[in-house]
Amino acid sequence: MGQKVHPIAFRTGITRGWSSRWYASKQDYAALLVEDKKIRDFITKNPKKASYKSAGIDRIEIERTRDEVRVMMYVARPGLIIGKKGQEIEILQAELQNLVGRRINLKVEEVGRPELQAQLVAEDIAQQLAKRSSFRRTMKRSLEQTMDAGAKGIKIQMAGRLGGAEMARREKQSAGSIPLSTLQAKIDYGFTEAMTPQGHIGIQVWINQGTYGDDNDGADAQTGQASKKPKRSYKR
Repeated sequence: MGQKVHPIAFRTGITRGWSSRWYASKQDYAALLVEDKKIRDFITKNPKKASYKSAGIDRIEIERTRDEVRVMMYVARPGLIIGKKGQEIEILQAELQNLVGRRINLKVEEVGRPELQAQLVAEDIAQQLAKRSSFRRTMKRSLEQTMDAGAKGIKIQMAGRLGGAEMARREKQSAGSIPLSTLQAKIDYGFTEAMTPQGHIGIQVWINQGTYGDDNDGADAQTGQASKKPKRSYKR
């Protein structure tokens, strides 16, 4: 049996920062950890806010001070989170404050190239599979889009009743290089499940964005082909 290591956990604290950045005493640590989990689940798995899934939330980072909790959301389509004249984000901020009983400071940042973010690629594949698209065609199209956007490599793996088959199996496709054991390699990892009529299909995506220290959003392989969009941030 192979010894698998989560690519993000493998690099956290060495070449990559933590998603939650705060300090607490031993008595308060467990409660605050559960609070972080509640905040992330409320945003990403809120059944009343289906538009949040289509907004393309890549990751949520949390910082704490003595007075407030800072929640930074990295989103592909921030307009769906903010709403008209910022109404939606104000509602979300109020709901989070009621959930945790603390002052919440929300900040939304736009992801420049969603094709290079593994979680967003995995969720896009899941949406296509839910619409009964061919899994091989969907995998191939995602590989091409990510490599065209400037990635150095990508690997996609699916597991489940692929194509409606009676027996579950696992298939994978890859392009470029994915050096999982190289700490300096900027490997992004994403996982999600596609809800199909035949059952759930697990989708794993690894994307090689280059090396740490590059200030080009991880796309240093084909810079000329990558579309450069200005990054925008929205603060409350």
